[in-house]
Amino acid sequence: MVRKALGILALVSLSLAGCGLAGAGSGAPILPAIVAHRGGTGDYPENTLRAIDGALRNGADQIWLTVQLSADGVPVLYRPDDLAALTPASGPVSGKTAAELVRLNAGWTFRSTLPDGTVVFPYRATPTLLPTLSSALAVIPPNVPIILDMKALPAAPQAAAVARVLDEHHAWSRVRLYSTDASYHEVFEHYPLARQFETRDTTRARLLNVALAQRCEAPDERGVWAGFEWSRDVQVVETFTLGEARTPVRASLWSPAAMRCFNANGPAHVMAFALNNVNDYREAACLGIEAVLVDSPKAAQAWRGPFATTLQCDEQGVSK
Repeated sequence: MVRKALGILALVSLSLAGCGLAGAGSGAPILPAIVAHRGGTGDYPENTLRAIDGALRNGADQIWLTVQLSADGVPVLYRPDDLAALTPASGPVSGKTAAELVRLNAGWTFRSTLPDGTVVFPYRATPTLLPTLSSALAVIPPNVPIILDMKALPAAPQAAAVARVLDEHHAWSRVRLYSTDASYHEVFEHYPLARQFETRDTTRARLLNVALAQRCEAPDERGVWAGFEWSRDVQVVETFTLGEARTPVRASLWSPAAMRCFNANGPAHVMAFALNNVNDYREAACLGIEAVLVDSPKAAQAWRGPFATTLQCDEQGVSK
């Protein structure tokens, strides 16, 4: 029997904007909001003020940013474990003070390919610096929803530091919190103003139960925020008395049945992660996905145009 699907999907919980949610079979779906992943990692150096500015100019509806904590307890925007992944420095973010971090060029390894195939590093000559969360909140317009992805552990110190920044900027109402680690969800439960996605584990379990057991474990309350990858490489493990067998599969867990389950007790806010082409965007719209997390807002800005008046969906939530 199936024991579990390893490393599975992450369909990420949530659109943040409060955009309307179209149900499957509505015929004229509301097109999903465009969420700039790490500010638009495909267009500019990720999690930088330059990326945020570019995402907004390219029509992103929401901004997704990744947060870690400096050695002196300041929330900064950076995703990898090692500074060497994106900057000329090395070591963990937590090993340097905020003053040291904000002097680093976060675009050091960002590559572009010229028409003749030459690979260049455009931000080595024109650095784009690693920002604090506070500096990002200061430049993002108040009407643009923000999703903060918590990456550092333990959760409690970072949650407290992020809460202080959100207090200072009066930003709780425009921020929603996400993490792949459930401990953040537990910690932020103690902050009355915190708005969170349900845990990734909960979202994954709902999707797998629909896909593998044809069983719906619907959210208890309406309005839940949930997100997971649009599709993802997974491995199903089946155990036997004498061993086990593994089957790799490209899993697409968001389906009409999954959406009916999430909406069973009232409309849910569903975000699909890592959706990066127009055909998938069309299918997501027909399913009633509220928002999609994309790497390139520049590419995504063209997706909605052709569907603004022409997209039609059948009763199963599939595009006609």
